[in-house]
Amino acid sequence: MELRVGNLAVSRGGLVVLEGVGFTLHPGRALVLRGANGIGKTTLLRTIAGLQPAVCGEISAAPECLAYASHADGLKAALSARANLSFWASVFGTGRDAAGAALERMELTGLQDRLAAQLSAGQKRRLGLARLLVTGRPVWLLDEPTVSLDQAAVALFAGVVRAHLAAGGSALIATHIDLGLDEAETLDLGAFRPRQLRPVAGGFGEAFDDATGALP
Repeated sequence: MELRVGNLAVSRGGLVVLEGVGFTLHPGRALVLRGANGIGKTTLLRTIAGLQPAVCGEISAAPECLAYASHADGLKAALSARANLSFWASVFGTGRDAAGAALERMELTGLQDRLAAQLSAGQKRRLGLARLLVTGRPVWLLDEPTVSLDQAAVALFAGVVRAHLAAGGSALIATHIDLGLDEAETLDLGAFRPRQLRPVAGGFGEAFDDATGALP
């Protein structure tokens, strides 16, 4: 599944933070988003994922092909590691065996019966990322996926991404570190920053939502 973005403008807090963003992400490819803190990487990913509206522009990809992993791990603290993944596998309809395979890929099999609340920060992050493997979706949207991961876990996750690409999937990644994906291309979002921040027409409601914490 190909992801195409054309002349896209996105906003945060009622202000346009990126405009004219365009790229095509082909199957088997990874694209790394670069830019200073606050430039709009998270906002762009959220917009592509359908979690907030675009100001203008085009996003061409079937929603059922996209899997978004944010800063949050998205875990139920009172459920075991396996139960968390089994829940998401049932949501995405990927089958009973998907949770076990994901635990093995992220080297969490030995922790499968431990409650998520009892996991370390790095283990929670690996479990949160393991959700990608049970979605069955080809286009991964990843927002700083290596937060809380040590060097070994970063390498493990990079291997998972590489295997996803080899299987015909794709990944759009916002990250400040080198994942070791030599095959990945880079998109500098600085080129799409408006010369002057301006309000979105009729954007009072979005500014209000941002003040209440609805936006990142």
